[in-house]
Amino acid sequence: MVVVGQIARDLVLVVDEVPGPGGTAGVRRRRELLGGKGANQAVALAQLGMSVGLVGVVGEDEVGERLLDQIRRDGIDDSLVVRRSGEVTGLIVDVVEGTGRWRYLEDLPGPMLLSEADVAAAADRLRAAQWVSVQLQQPSAAVRAAVTLARDAGVRVALDGVPEEEHREELLAAADVVRADAKEAELLVGARLEGVEAAVRAGRELLRCGPSLVALAVESGGNVFVWTGGHLALPLIETPVKDTTGAGDAFTAALVAGLARGFSPEQTAFLAVAAAATTVGHPGGRPELTSQGLHDMLERVESPPDAEVPHAKSAQWT
Repeated sequence: MVVVGQIARDLVLVVDEVPGPGGTAGVRRRRELLGGKGANQAVALAQLGMSVGLVGVVGEDEVGERLLDQIRRDGIDDSLVVRRSGEVTGLIVDVVEGTGRWRYLEDLPGPMLLSEADVAAAADRLRAAQWVSVQLQQPSAAVRAAVTLARDAGVRVALDGVPEEEHREELLAAADVVRADAKEAELLVGARLEGVEAAVRAGRELLRCGPSLVALAVESGGNVFVWTGGHLALPLIETPVKDTTGAGDAFTAALVAGLARGFSPEQTAFLAVAAAATTVGHPGGRPELTSQGLHDMLERVESPPDAEVPHAKSAQWT
């Protein structure tokens, strides 16, 4: 596997309540983590037993070195990570209230984003991968370069987010999997997805563009999975939520891991929802996917009565 996306230092601050102007709040918990959507997805894939490399950017500073050390300790190949000379590694501050609501402060300057040249330097690894997962919050030139290299080599491609409108048709045609959260799904299809039926219709339209599996979040809660010949709606798993940051990254990683293992679309859907639910149980976006944790979540997945799917226990990943 190769993940193409963001790497950053993730500073998580848990407070009872975010103060107003001129106010002060004590920090109840502080975590400093390897973060960014690309890194989170790579961590989740490694925890799911995948061999994974990460294409992203850090600075030539002490923070960048610490993040690279964590990447290696997570079992992720760091040889594709770019060290940007003279630049400061990106920072994301995640302020989480006791209710689970979060606010982001981001310092992700242009040099911390991937360039087309950065992607070209990783061309051999991209062509040799089984899957390439591309985070679409990177510059369009880098995204297109990664997708084109993978597609031309027959590598399966997952897109996380919304392709820029100018290149949307091209990127969707090259993708095997497309995943979008509720806000992204609205941008992707040009309409609000207020329920399952609307999401299924939108998913079927997107399938005609090229993907074999589309996963869309719906405003009413839950996710809809659409593939050729079928679809499945899975509600959110009822579990205590401390921070929703990173749930989508774990979800996307599980989609890729499930399909790479040869799971059916139904089994892959179960795994994705369980991975997301496991991640919301702690502050910060870093996944903490364990076999026991995923088993416990899968036990709690409830499929719609009319869905012909295997029991959640059958969605094994080991």
